[in-house]
Amino acid sequence: MNLTIIGTGFIGTTLGRTLTDSGNHVTFGSRHPGDEQVTVPGARIAAIGDAIPGSDAIILAIPGAAVADLSSRYGEDLAGKLVIDATNRMGEPVANSRAMLPPTVRYARAFNTLGGENFADPVFSEGRADMFFSAPEDDRQLVEDVIAGVGLRPVYVGEDQEAIIDALFRLWIALALKQGRGRRIALRLMED
Repeated sequence: MNLTIIGTGFIGTTLGRTLTDSGNHVTFGSRHPGDEQVTVPGARIAAIGDAIPGSDAIILAIPGAAVADLSSRYGEDLAGKLVIDATNRMGEPVANSRAMLPPTVRYARAFNTLGGENFADPVFSEGRADMFFSAPEDDRQLVEDVIAGVGLRPVYVGEDQEAIIDALFRLWIALALKQGRGRRIALRLMED
C-alpha cells in the first residue's frame, strides 16, 4: 500500500517504521520537508501537498489543534481520500478531529487508544494487542490492512463510531496515566 503519514513526531515515526517494515510504501508529509530527517529506512519525506496524491490512506499523526490549519491549506487535496485520524484533542469535550476535516474525506478513527510504544511492540504476554477502529464499511478492509501492518489485531466497531473509540482513549488514559499502570498496557476483545 501507499500510505502517507502527516506528522513526523513520535507517533508518526513509530507508525511509519512498523508500516514500512511490513512492506508498505510510506511517505511522511511535512510542512518543512527540507528541515527534517526521516529516521525510517525505506520511507521518504515530502511536502504535505506532494505526499497526499497517490496515497491509499492518510494517517493524521499531528496534534489535534493543528488539524484545522491542515484542512484549510490542503482541504481540496484531501477530498475523497481515506483519512485515518490518530489525533487526540487533549482536554477537549470531543477527542477526535473529524469536525476539523473537510466533509469530503472518507473518515476513519484509529491509532489513538494506545501509547506509541505499543505500536512499536504490539505483542504482550497474553498475545497481540487489539486496535479498535471506526471506518466507512467500504473502507473497512483497507483500514484493517493498515492496522494489521502495524502488528495489531483490528477490531471493527462500525461506521461513524468515533465517539466509542474516543471513550476507549479516555479509558486508556485513566488506566495508564491516572492510575499509574504505565503506558505499556493495551485493550483486548476476548471471544470464545
